[in-house]
Amino acid sequence: MIRVFFEGVAWGLLVAISIGPAFFSIIQTGIDRGFKAAFYLALGILICDAFLISICYLGLTSIFQSPTNNIYIGFVGGIILIIYGTYTYLKKPDILRRRSPKYKTPPPPPSTHFKYIVKGFFLNIANPFIVLFWLTAVGYVTAQAEEGHLLKYVIVFFSGILMTIFGTDLLKSFIGNKIKKYLRPRVQFWINRIVGISLIIFGIVLMIRVIGDFWK
Repeated sequence: MIRVFFEGVAWGLLVAISIGPAFFSIIQTGIDRGFKAAFYLALGILICDAFLISICYLGLTSIFQSPTNNIYIGFVGGIILIIYGTYTYLKKPDILRRRSPKYKTPPPPPSTHFKYIVKGFFLNIANPFIVLFWLTAVGYVTAQAEEGHLLKYVIVFFSGILMTIFGTDLLKSFIGNKIKKYLRPRVQFWINRIVGISLIIFGIVLMIRVIGDFWK
């Protein structure tokens, strides 16, 4: 089972190094809002991944496999990414206070923890192509599992994936939080703009792709 776990770790690294909306958002949140906010964003992404894995494993994937449903999901996901990207592009960092080297980002009050979890969840689920990854992963571990031990293989394999993804997301959060003191306010301002534009592009590309897949 150790081999199965490390195979999960390898799959998790594929997700961790992939450049997508979540990748940019975690680092940007760490820079702009601090480690704690980025942690809860990563937690929301983790919950979303666990939810999608459960759906794929239980076979409740017909909603994602229907071309008609996919175009609606893709459009909604694209709109979410575009709205979030526009907000990120337009928001301005607190430049004046952050010019002081002694400035420390205050931890978000408890009421905002849930907000970041929800944001992470919907940021992740807005990309329906992540479901294809989990479907592929479920198919892979199902093919590898010994007869009568499927559930054990699934638990070990996906534990490796989720631990790796969450661990690397925390690393991104930590890096984002640490590098902010080395960034000039103007640089932070442009990071927000670059991340915002990237999210908008992801949203537009997502909508174009689902339309293209629908008309094939």
